[in-house]
Amino acid sequence: MTTLSPKPNGGEPGGDRSPLSIFAALAATGAFLVAALAVVITVVKDPGVGGGSVKTAAGSSVSVTMTEFKIAPAVITVPPGPVKLVVANAGTQVHNLQVKGVNKATSNIAAAASETLDLGDVKAGTYEVICTIPGHADSGMKATLKVEEGATASAAAASEPSAGHTTDTALPADSDQQMIDGANAYVKAVVGSLTEGKPNPTSNGGKGAQGVATKGRGNQKMEAKVLPDGTKEFDLEAKIIDWETEPGKTVKAWAYNEQVPGPWIRVEPGDKVKVVLKNSLPIGTDIHFHGVSTPFKSDGVAPITQDMVKSGATYNYEFTAPNRSELGMYHAHNHGHVSIVNGLFAIFQVGDVPLPTGRTITGVTVPNNLKPQQELAMVVNDAGVIGLSLNGKAFPATDPIITSEGDWTELHYYNEGLVAHPMHLHHIPQLVVAKDGIPLDSPYWMDTLNVAPGERYTVLVQSRRDDIDLSNPAKPGPGIWAFHCHILNHAENDKGLFGMVTAWVVLPKA
Repeated sequence: MTTLSPKPNGGEPGGDRSPLSIFAALAATGAFLVAALAVVITVVKDPGVGGGSVKTAAGSSVSVTMTEFKIAPAVITVPPGPVKLVVANAGTQVHNLQVKGVNKATSNIAAAASETLDLGDVKAGTYEVICTIPGHADSGMKATLKVEEGATASAAAASEPSAGHTTDTALPADSDQQMIDGANAYVKAVVGSLTEGKPNPTSNGGKGAQGVATKGRGNQKMEAKVLPDGTKEFDLEAKIIDWETEPGKTVKAWAYNEQVPGPWIRVEPGDKVKVVLKNSLPIGTDIHFHGVSTPFKSDGVAPITQDMVKSGATYNYEFTAPNRSELGMYHAHNHGHVSIVNGLFAIFQVGDVPLPTGRTITGVTVPNNLKPQQELAMVVNDAGVIGLSLNGKAFPATDPIITSEGDWTELHYYNEGLVAHPMHLHHIPQLVVAKDGIPLDSPYWMDTLNVAPGERYTVLVQSRRDDIDLSNPAKPGPGIWAFHCHILNHAENDKGLFGMVTAWVVLPKA
């Protein structure tokens, strides 16, 4: 029998019991999802931050604020002459600011930090202002500097940066309704796909469910071409494609075989492997097998381990998989700061990650003969044109994870972004069993797992039977649990849920 201890608040680790059924939870989605995440909006109130400008004897001084993913004000107007920009980063990620045509830029500014950019004597004209970190301008971090004769001050003069930031709860008047509408649209899509039996290519369980429909599916498992000598060959083409990250938002993504993430490649220990890369990108590229044991010539770091694969050329990577399991990724190494965050990433797996079967961990016994009902992957990203996303999609296009009561799910996290992400699953604890594909001597339970760039984690999650209210057959379980990055502005904005949000759904056992 599976037991779990200790039991905080009289229940299992991870949360409270609930009498709601999956059907009731889906019907009451507005209340559930609004309660699932807290809204935290930070408003910078320093007098030096807020987009004001003024003409003084020393010239014009303008306050500029950067967040994910916005530069405010969107139009900066000053008269010709000396101009200074007091640039504050009110976001959670590193940003910078460049004024094209003036050829001046800040350094990379950390969250909550500021920097004054002296543009010197600026002539009349219109100049583009952007954040140059890959993908940030494409995600909305653009503004315009207008230098016009007779321009007048619009607010108080910018001061030097202040450390005293405060918070406010000011939100658009219709923010509640926008959140409810967005959540309802997501759950309607999930319920519809379940009812209609639509397949979910990102799920191996076959139960099927999708978020709001978008074009393109990533992470699809790739079948090998088996050569006469037993070598498993995988053919990949890298090129720029149209990719719909969320309903109505199509970007120019860098992709393998027109997928973001690219095809999920799995081989077995000891297999002979051949990966054929065709480069249809406008620049040279390569493939690095991150976390996978390969010979030097197949490490994929041009020009050190190989020649650059020029545009239009083909290159073969050949190696024998190690005689042990490994859980890695494959992605470009050349121009990786652009190509990877824009979509050129995927999973490379050698065999099965060993699981702690038969062991009792903090009161829970993992079955001796455990074979998880599903093996899934969650590839997180936060930059480039893909932006804040799970498996190449942003809420409400993210697919939920569908399980049945008592099911065990094996989930692999991969971080192909630029910052760490604390991934939080409501109520249902996660058993961390491997780091970077290496089994842990001491697995541990948690509900929030911080995944840093380049890291992989493997967790086991049981949609436990004791989450089900057996006393009332009409209410077979809580149904749906929020699953999101706990950096709050990676999961919510003024319009509600967005970005790195999905749901874990528990269905009653058939």
